[in-house]
Amino acid sequence: MAAMAASLWRAVMGAGGGSSSSSYAGGGDAVGGGVDVEFWHEAERTGWLNKQGEYIKTWRRRWFVLKKGRLFWFKDAAVTRASVPRGVIPVATCLTVKGAEDALHRQFAFELSTPTETMYFIADSEKEKEEWINSIGRSIVQHSRSVTDAEVIDYDSRPQPPPQPKTSEATDPSA
Repeated sequence: MAAMAASLWRAVMGAGGGSSSSSYAGGGDAVGGGVDVEFWHEAERTGWLNKQGEYIKTWRRRWFVLKKGRLFWFKDAAVTRASVPRGVIPVATCLTVKGAEDALHRQFAFELSTPTETMYFIADSEKEKEEWINSIGRSIVQHSRSVTDAEVIDYDSRPQPPPQPKTSEATDPSA
């Protein structure tokens, strides 16, 4: 039953596109980019947040799980291997995470922006808001592809050309 639900979720979300169609693995099978994320245990961060709906802009309380560069959300906190996420955001696609009290006129609000959309969340306290912003921000930095090791130029360790003689030494016969 759980495999069928996960398969149905992938089929529906894969056809619908958007941030919710990203890869995760439920029941051990890899989806999308071959990434297995066991969201049901040892998460980097978990907790309740209110999330604004993507199409109908109502607020819904959801259980969030941040793990291995993905932010999953569920209807309830009893997350198991058989749980099917209501959605998932690959944080590598995110550009910013920051407070949004001014934009939303709501206490403890923050936003997560991708190149195509901005999602809004409300935490239960200022402390939780800051902890979520910090955790998601760290995950963005860890999982974004800005520069690979092969592309890094270490100016201190690359070969240096031999020093050239000063022009006065080369032209001065008494030297």
